[in-house]
Amino acid sequence: MTRRFELWLAALLALLLTLDLALPPPLPTADGRGLVVLAADGTPLRAWPDADGAWRHPVQPAEVSPLYLEALLGYEDRAFRWHPGVNPWALARAGWQWARAGRIVSGGSTLTMQVARILEPELAERSLRAKGRQLLRALQLELRFSKEEILALYLNHAPMGGIVEGVEMASRLYLGRSSRTLSHAEAAVLAALPRAPSRLRPDRHPASAQRARDRVLDRLLAQGIWSAQAVQDAKLERVAAVSLNSLNARWLAPLAAERLRREAPQAERQTGRVNSLLDTELQAGLERLLLDRAGQLPPQVSIAALVMDNQTLAVRAYAGSADFQDAERAAHVDMVRGVRSPGSALKPFVYALALDEGLIHSESLLVDAPQSFSGYAPGNFQADFSGPVSAADALRRSLNVPAVDLLDRLGPARVASLLRSGGLRLRFPRNGEANLSLILGGAGTTLEELVGAYRALAVQGRAGRPRLHPAEPLREAPLMSEGAAFIVREILESGGQPGRPFQQQSRRLAFKTGTSFGFRDAWALGVTDRFTLGVWVGRPDGTPNPGHFGANTAAPLLHELLALLPNDPALPRAVPTAVSQAAICWPLGLAEAQTAPLHCQQRRTAWLLQHSSPPTLPDRLDPSPLLQASPCGERLRWPLALSSWVNQPQPCGAEVASGAWQLQGLEPAQRLQALPGQRAVHLEARTQGGQGPRWWLLDGRLVPQSEAGDSVRLSLEAGTHRLTVLDAQGRFEHREFSVSPHSPR
Repeated sequence: MTRRFELWLAALLALLLTLDLALPPPLPTADGRGLVVLAADGTPLRAWPDADGAWRHPVQPAEVSPLYLEALLGYEDRAFRWHPGVNPWALARAGWQWARAGRIVSGGSTLTMQVARILEPELAERSLRAKGRQLLRALQLELRFSKEEILALYLNHAPMGGIVEGVEMASRLYLGRSSRTLSHAEAAVLAALPRAPSRLRPDRHPASAQRARDRVLDRLLAQGIWSAQAVQDAKLERVAAVSLNSLNARWLAPLAAERLRREAPQAERQTGRVNSLLDTELQAGLERLLLDRAGQLPPQVSIAALVMDNQTLAVRAYAGSADFQDAERAAHVDMVRGVRSPGSALKPFVYALALDEGLIHSESLLVDAPQSFSGYAPGNFQADFSGPVSAADALRRSLNVPAVDLLDRLGPARVASLLRSGGLRLRFPRNGEANLSLILGGAGTTLEELVGAYRALAVQGRAGRPRLHPAEPLREAPLMSEGAAFIVREILESGGQPGRPFQQQSRRLAFKTGTSFGFRDAWALGVTDRFTLGVWVGRPDGTPNPGHFGANTAAPLLHELLALLPNDPALPRAVPTAVSQAAICWPLGLAEAQTAPLHCQQRRTAWLLQHSSPPTLPDRLDPSPLLQASPCGERLRWPLALSSWVNQPQPCGAEVASGAWQLQGLEPAQRLQALPGQRAVHLEARTQGGQGPRWWLLDGRLVPQSEAGDSVRLSLEAGTHRLTVLDAQGRFEHREFSVSPHSPR
């Protein structure tokens, strides 16, 4: 008898195993599974629905509030932890009620049976056949999975109204919070919701949802699961939910989330959850800021912004467009990764490389005057020139000619290669190569790469690649020396004046702006002790945006973004051992200790790298030394291109005849008056003598070469004016004169 029983039992088990393998439960698969991208604190940033259109946010039981689990199991299935998928007592009760009423009054379903119904909707039919299949599926689920796994299936797939499924998505969308932090009242609302998802949605039927909640609370009180005080307090809460009109309107960092979805590791994609390093509060603040500022910009103009932690390279805020809902501004184009001309935003790197090469110190004398570099003759943004400037002042004011001068001496191809090694890859036009225009925006790069490169100014000269995902490795590379990074940061932050006390504010900002040709792109990049941040403003299609440039559009945004950052304690900043300060002298550029007092025409205090004070760069117009012997003794001069701004030594002896030339057509202090009926005076001036091309400057502004040569024609308004002309040898003449309108007698 025992032997026969064992055989029958073995046969039954074999049959059950065969049926289990032949008829497995229809479990969710990774194919077509929805996905949610999370901020660093677990807040959903953006979600994608399942293939069936349902919105879910996968969680595990340990990630849900214990109050919700108590409410759920107390209301739906108190015996869940011990029954095998079917509760015989509940089934007996349901059978007795059916026998007495002649219809199904209650189903006696366990939570496992409800999971079976969720996975196989046809089992929801109220019939004995469907109930029988539910029982078998429930037993099958209990054989295959642990209680925690079955509970997780319910938590993530329970119907919560419309296209919403699962407790976490319902909690986020209806209540505006994570299911981890639910109150007693909120837990009871969500526990009741799957009973009738359409009729009990708190956003549409708050009164019905409140009555259902109170039934849950009453049962939990009767069962002794919650105290009378907790239930009484919970009933005082009014059911109120956020309106669920548009899931899209609830998204944060939508373009960053899209990027994370595409680049996520396969293992994360299979779980339905992709993590990120974004800071929820900072991201929300950034999006509010951009949305507000976008309304002040012309139509079709977008904004991109990025905030990166300097130490971890973690991207803490990411906005690829100004407003994801505004299609007119190309909202779906991610301009964090868009390749655009950086304008002058590359200049800090050229100055840093020039420091590392020993070409300059912070107060080196540079020339801001009309110059030609093998036919390339850059001007300044404001179309005028300042003459003698220090390296620090030239960088701070973003003067073009000094930057091109340094780039020419370093070599454009070499600079592009060094930038590439630090992660800043310049894109040139097809069949193009690095040339002098790259420092003024003649190549393309991205906001993401610029932010990674600017990080070098705050972290000992090491650039880094911004990280969006926690699994991304920390990638950094040297871009400049620690000393050069310190000096350039000092220049951008405070003008680079040694001897001043360091600011002890955590939000001290070293920043640089840039504007591309034709006002197509406006940039502002900056670093603090803790963060590197960047802003781009422009039209994604590259159309010019006149009147909007880095200083007046992007820089104010950068400072407003700075105000959103945590106000952490200021970090102590020590001067690197390779950096020192010393008094230097113009025009030679050498340390005061190396310069005779007679030759120190201007004294300045400079930051030196490697304790070296490089001399003023060789004069492009006259390569002879600035200090040399002459028939009249030692002669100290300034670079010839600065002759219009400084007093050069007078030539003596035979030098006079060879240099003779003069400006004709205008006398010193001459007063000119407009003709009757005219508001302007028309003047022609010319030179006699001199060598090579001429440069004419009116009131410090360069007259376009197309309008000038040996002579110049000018139309002058009333006022006091100054006309200057230089030749290729640096010789100059200037006249100060005045123009007055016609006055009838």
